Amino acid sequence: MHPIDFQSDNLSEKERRNIDILELLRKRGPISRPEISKEIGINVVTISNYIDDFIKHNLVFEKELDISEGGRRPVLLDLNPQGGYIIGVGLNLMNMVGLLVDLKGNIITKTQIAKPQKPSVKDITESLLQIIREIFRRSKDYAANIKGVGVGIAGLVNKQDGSIHWPQKMDHYYTYASVDLPLKSLIEREFNVPTLIENDATSACFGEYWLGIESGIRNLIYMFSGVGCGLLINGQIYRGAQGYAGEVSIYNYKEQDAFNCEAGNSCFLKRWEMDLGILDEVKARLSQDKEAAAKFFKLTSSNMDNIDLKSVLIASRTGDPVVLAALDSAAKRLGIKIAHMVNLLNPEMVVLGGGLEEAGEGFLNKVTATVKEWSFREETEDLKIVYSQLRENAVALGAASLVMQRLFAQLW
Repeated sequence: MHPIDFQSDNLSEKERRNIDILELLRKRGPISRPEISKEIGINVVTISNYIDDFIKHNLVFEKELDISEGGRRPVLLDLNPQGGYIIGVGLNLMNMVGLLVDLKGNIITKTQIAKPQKPSVKDITESLLQIIREIFRRSKDYAANIKGVGVGIAGLVNKQDGSIHWPQKMDHYYTYASVDLPLKSLIEREFNVPTLIENDATSACFGEYWLGIESGIRNLIYMFSGVGCGLLINGQIYRGAQGYAGEVSIYNYKEQDAFNCEAGNSCFLKRWEMDLGILDEVKARLSQDKEAAAKFFKLTSSNMDNIDLKSVLIASRTGDPVVLAALDSAAKRLGIKIAHMVNLLNPEMVVLGGGLEEAGEGFLNKVTATVKEWSFREETEDLKIVYSQLRENAVALGAASLVMQRLFAQLW
């Protein structure tokens, strides 16, 4: 296994320049050396030295000639998508997704399994390993050229060593417990490929920036449910001092029972369930309306013991009034929390994802209206609030893209 440090953010000037040039080729190729020189602001001779190195590593190839206005026609360069492949794995509110992608982010193969209803550290770890095994099984023709694995996972991920503190619920309390199984080491030992572990919201945020959203956006919040967010500040992923930035709730288990509130009170920053409390509200409403409950259970082939978010979203598409009311109140709660983030960070765009994009346009419209009602008008005049373009693939694609960026930086 090539000794590449995927967790480190400490890049040399040469490594950052590698990223800039290869990212330009990924987005704008085919492109000539003079065009790259003009765009990056480095002389053509230096650019050519970098390009020669990329060609040697099979990252870039020369292709057809551009039309010239006179004189020698410049050679065009493009990123070689078959120069290497990355495995990305990620979780959202409903699924665990595994992908094999090429160097342009094209998906070669995909596998997914339903997320365990009440996942433990052991369940998540084994499911992740199972998905990676399946991707390798399906990718025998690519296996020799798989350069790395990226995993987007919930919890607090230390950017220095990839260690994870997992949110483990005890009764109705939460505590952050260290994951007993060293996930990064487990993956590297079993599959013999360098591995990057990143927070799910941060992974999805980078994926949207790298592959999804319109170019030019440099300040972005990716809301993964209302529990965590990924932050892009001035074109750079922001992780904080140890890598823990993006947790939008505050929590003290000693004050759990006293820390309950209605929308808008100061305790509104308390920790939420990943589904924004939608399931609990739907269950409460159905328990009070037997006729509505009978319709819901018939439509979704479920019962009070096995209602899940997927069932709720299926019912929402039929206009089920109980579900729509629960989604409406959840959208308002989420909108207020986003408004706090908007006032604090003044982003250009807020992306909703992690599974929330399945809630439909009504949910997005309610979130948007609430953010505008609760934020300073000046901060929302040009603000865009959109659903994830990468949808259920966002975390896996983002984790793979982070690996790709490191490979661009350090080559191999």
